Parts: sequence; C-alpha cells; structure tokens
Amino acid sequence: MIKVICVGKIKEKFFKEAIKEYEKRLSKYTKLEIIEVNDEANGNILDKEKNNIFKYVNEKDYVITLEIEGKMLNSIELSDKINQTLIINSNIVFIIGGSYGLHDDIKKRSNYKLSFSKLTFPHQLFRIFLLEQIYRSFKIINNESYNK
Repeated sequence: MIKVICVGKIKEKFFKEAIKEYEKRLSKYTKLEIIEVNDEANGNILDKEKNNIFKYVNEKDYVITLEIEGKMLNSIELSDKINQTLIINSNIVFIIGGSYGLHDDIKKRSNYKLSFSKLTFPHQLFRIFLLEQIYRSFKIINNESYNK
C-alpha cells in the first residue's frame, strides 16, 4: 500500500482532476491512500503539522519524506527503491510538507529522504509530480511501456 500524507488541501479543479487520474491509474497496481492534513496558520505551525501527520504514520510504515536536502533519484532508481521496499514493508508512506517544510521529528522518523529537485514547488503541483512518478515506477516494475 502507498500512502501519501500532504500538508494542505487541493482547491483547484484542474489539480484535483489530475490527482484523480493518477489515483485511477495506480489502482491497477496498489492500494493508494491520500491524506490531507491542515495547513496551519497560527502558533507553532511545524509542531501542529507534525502532530497532524503523525496521526497517520504507523510504527511499521516505511516513511519517505520529500526534502530538498534528500537524495535525488532517476525514475529507474525510484522504481527499484519502491519495489525493494515493498518486498520488505507492506506500507510506504510519502510525506509532503507545507510552506514551512517538515518538523525535525518527522525528518528523524523518515526512513529515506527523497528530493525531486533543489527547486521549491507548490505542494499542490508537487503532489501530482509524486503520483506520476509512483505510477511510472509501477509501470517500470511491471516491465510495461510508458510514454515519456
């Protein structure tokens, strides 16, 4: 099972449609759960977001955090990472932080820090990037062609 925990909600219809399309495509390969937690605005924002995220992370989950400081992989390497991880762990949890990043406790809990780029992306758009790469990974794992 793949779980994607995201800080913030998707409001734009075109982003929602793209996400739904990848959810549909991925349903052929794995169970997918997308969890949106509140994008906090007041007080100790990272602490609040951390608590909201940890409600959905189990002790046995393999956690991959999306961080600028993480390791960059190409699509083949990411598919290998997902494939090897699912052999050992039944759940992979991807965590996408909000505007202020991720709390240090989440980074410490992470089993693997992944970066797509040194650039900063809006979390709504990045969710689509991540889902597309997860889908591409399953196509690669299953030796299926995928138009580039």
